[in-house]
Amino acid sequence: MCHALFCFTVTAPDLPILERKNWLIYLLYVRQDYEECKAVIKEQLQESQGLCEYAVYVQALIFRLEGKIQESLELFQTCSILNPRSADNLKQVARSLFLLGKHKAAIEVYNEASKLDEKDWEISHNLGVCYMYLKHFNKARDQLNNALELNKHDLTYMMLGKIHLLEGETDKAIEVYKKAVEFSPENTELLTTLGLLYLQLGDYQRAFEHLGNALTYEPGNYKATLAAGSMMQAHGDFDVALSKYKVVATAVPESPPLWNNIGMCFYGKKKYVAAISCLKRANYLAPFDWKILYNLGLVHLTMQQYASAFHFLSAAINFQPKMGELYMLLAVALTNLNDAENAKRSYEQAAALDKSNPLVNLNYAVLLYNQGDKKGALCQYQEMERKVNALKESSTPDFDPEKMVEVAQKMGVALQVGESLVWTKPSKESKSKQKAAGSGKSSSSQQPLGSNQALGQAMSSAAGYGKTMQLPTGAGAAAPAAKPPSLPLEPESGSEASPEETSAPPEAEEERKEKQQSQEAEE
Repeated sequence: MCHALFCFTVTAPDLPILERKNWLIYLLYVRQDYEECKAVIKEQLQESQGLCEYAVYVQALIFRLEGKIQESLELFQTCSILNPRSADNLKQVARSLFLLGKHKAAIEVYNEASKLDEKDWEISHNLGVCYMYLKHFNKARDQLNNALELNKHDLTYMMLGKIHLLEGETDKAIEVYKKAVEFSPENTELLTTLGLLYLQLGDYQRAFEHLGNALTYEPGNYKATLAAGSMMQAHGDFDVALSKYKVVATAVPESPPLWNNIGMCFYGKKKYVAAISCLKRANYLAPFDWKILYNLGLVHLTMQQYASAFHFLSAAINFQPKMGELYMLLAVALTNLNDAENAKRSYEQAAALDKSNPLVNLNYAVLLYNQGDKKGALCQYQEMERKVNALKESSTPDFDPEKMVEVAQKMGVALQVGESLVWTKPSKESKSKQKAAGSGKSSSSQQPLGSNQALGQAMSSAAGYGKTMQLPTGAGAAAPAAKPPSLPLEPESGSEASPEETSAPPEAEEERKEKQQSQEAEE
């Protein structure tokens, strides 16, 4: 029995001339062989007379990668003309407009794309980003929340948290980042940002937990390492912090926050020349960072280099004109430069801007007292007491209480209000605090208390963080301004009276001086 065999020949269908080399264009593009890809695209466009949409699309992508944003925009617009029903083409047009800074035009194109594809989370996300740059935060939040409803994504959580931070809503930002970490628990950028936010709020336990998790998943994460080092620095562990910063320096040797923190570690170790050297490097890398200028002014004050301190503090005020503590330190420098009038103006500005720091009023009271204005000094002293009481009721004081007690007690005794002091220290140190009890009560015998008793705190950064926290797109969060213990200047040599002068109560001392003066007058 014979069987007939039938052979069939299968031929591939002929591709239209417009799509004949699309596969090769795609292959070369994903291999990142852009020069060869552009040559094939040129051939394809010549054969198709410029009507091959895919070739034009890939050519536009290559132009964007090369930084030719305007050329890529024109090609994407050509694609949208060739295929007006494609949402992807409109999204790329809007993306190019966004990169050119034309956010309003990008929003219009994204809205057109959303009409073609209402379920595309990327369109809602990008609309939210555009509204954020236009500072339309309510619309931005709505679009980002809509994007999360369509498809949860790490980047959308990051942008939504950033908007809350730009509005000063740290608590809401933390809630957003907590949800993001639940959704993506191994995302080190989210863990680092959340840790830095807890660090800003002073919740060191949770901050250390999240930063530790980030370092577990990515041991080389320099942002988390820098933040952990700043926490150790804030608690006075300068050597441990420096060991952390040494690791960070290998990854980002040109980081301004890194050299700022290293400088303030040396400041805490009282190695002031090394501190200035590191801070100068940080200032060279980030000349417009007011925190670095603040720290340079503080270190120069500590070294009694008042002209240099004035230079850096004035520069810091130009960048941060609403911070009262800067004006206070500037006034200290001016006082030591014998410019009492401008020092008073600086103190007045500091008192007007800073409603909670008692050091401002205490130093101002010392200046007024040394100039013989006891009434004004008493007024500032009472304001200082009010602020201290408020701080004791609310939170931990953000200044050096040890030094403040010493100066405040001297000032209180000098103004005869010592019994109303709100700060007390252990009795074993009481003798050292009463050294100024004999400071003169009349202008003829008055001794200066000194004008640089209580300076502000040093400022360090965890990852480029300022007091007003802003997280740049694609960058890690910056940590809070962790503050090592302040190292105030020593009082001037004339500010302390001899121990014999403090043996008598203030009232008896006053009577003794008056009797002595009357006897001299009679003679």
